[in-house]
Amino acid sequence: MNQHTRQEIFARFQAANPQPTTELSHATPFELLIAVILSAQATDKSVNQATAKLFAVADTPQAMLELGEQGLREYIKTIGLYNSKAANIIKTCALLVERHHGQVPRDREALEALPGVGRKTANVILNTAFGEPTIAVDTHIFRVANRTGLAPGKTVLAVERKLLEGVPEPYRHHAHHWLVLHGRYVCTARKPRCAGCLIRDLCEFPDKSES
Repeated sequence: MNQHTRQEIFARFQAANPQPTTELSHATPFELLIAVILSAQATDKSVNQATAKLFAVADTPQAMLELGEQGLREYIKTIGLYNSKAANIIKTCALLVERHHGQVPRDREALEALPGVGRKTANVILNTAFGEPTIAVDTHIFRVANRTGLAPGKTVLAVERKLLEGVPEPYRHHAHHWLVLHGRYVCTARKPRCAGCLIRDLCEFPDKSES
């Protein structure tokens, strides 16, 4: 795919949705961090239902620590892998208090040192909480990047690097959210909704559906 086509793809995304953002409910970088940790192998809807009650009683690392691992489990037990997530969140909160004065660090290395936080989660935090032009490649973005020809790659890291190289600079901040939303609602896994796709004529996928 040439750069002119990439430019046109993101120009259309921007025209359709000028200010995209995450569908995870949050009011602070800390709440976003917890929500993203919880969202692994879970839907945003299920996470939002749990965090609505959780954040009402614990919206800081210290408050979460005081809730304790067992207390936290009661709020997130409707979410998959809640036992391991509760353990990681409590450990993460302890490190935030001990090392970062209770604040979420704006630093990739520091973020990835937190239990339950990998490169993808760090990219989400850096992008959504701090406005940095990172791209967190989840299953949706991986699929869209490969299927459309936008940034084909065999690994998540390969796709991330190609996107960072290929997405025109003015669109880089919002690219993550445009691609996630496109993969979630249009370029879906089993049957992409090609008929209603705003980049259908630019997409290089050879087996476009008619519906």
